[in-house]
Amino acid sequence: MKREYHRWSSSALGRDMELLVFGNAGLPVLVFPSCRGRFFEFEDCGMVNAAASRIEHGHIQLFCVDSIDAESWYNQEASPRDRIARHLQYEQYILHEVVPFICKGDNARNLNTAGAGFGGFHAFNIALRHPDIFSGVLTLGGTFDPSCQLSGYYDNDCYFNIPSHYLPNLADHWYLDRYRRNTYVLATAVHDPCWNENERMAQLLRSKGISCRLDVWGDCSGHDWPSWQRMLQSYV
Repeated sequence: MKREYHRWSSSALGRDMELLVFGNAGLPVLVFPSCRGRFFEFEDCGMVNAAASRIEHGHIQLFCVDSIDAESWYNQEASPRDRIARHLQYEQYILHEVVPFICKGDNARNLNTAGAGFGGFHAFNIALRHPDIFSGVLTLGGTFDPSCQLSGYYDNDCYFNIPSHYLPNLADHWYLDRYRRNTYVLATAVHDPCWNENERMAQLLRSKGISCRLDVWGDCSGHDWPSWQRMLQSYV
């Protein structure tokens, strides 16, 4: 399997950022790590190996980015306003540095996002905010409302980065028309504490006429990497 390591100084974040690329052809998937996770998490936790056959045969290509959750949502030493501002800088890094790197100047590619746990939030939120760039989302045990990390603070930037807050009021057809053409897959499990949150998000999408696949895995599946490995094998 082709594996590439990349590192560069991010102008959006003011520090070096790292990522790993697996494969050399196929559907490009931008992978976000779980809460405060690193760019190597997907590999270390067996997810890349779970998708190895699809990667090696050129069906998918994984672009595993780093997180800065410890500097944004989970940075209790910073003010809530600074936390959300740092998150927005992270979004600029993804949009203006990572996406062009993935697409190599061709932004018309069919770019998807994926993430487990809090990585599901990142994957889902950025895809909803930019449905012209990201045409598909896969979340595994995803969580979608990080408002508890803002210590009661709330402004427009908070509102527009919490899907369960902005989706109910969304009536802009530019967004809705694109959502209805895109693909949303939410996978959770009967032993996943995020199950109810996934049910609510699926119901919210469907109430807007947006097609959404919600799978609730039974047996011993839960909010853990072995479960997510099995899920990933089924969806990619």
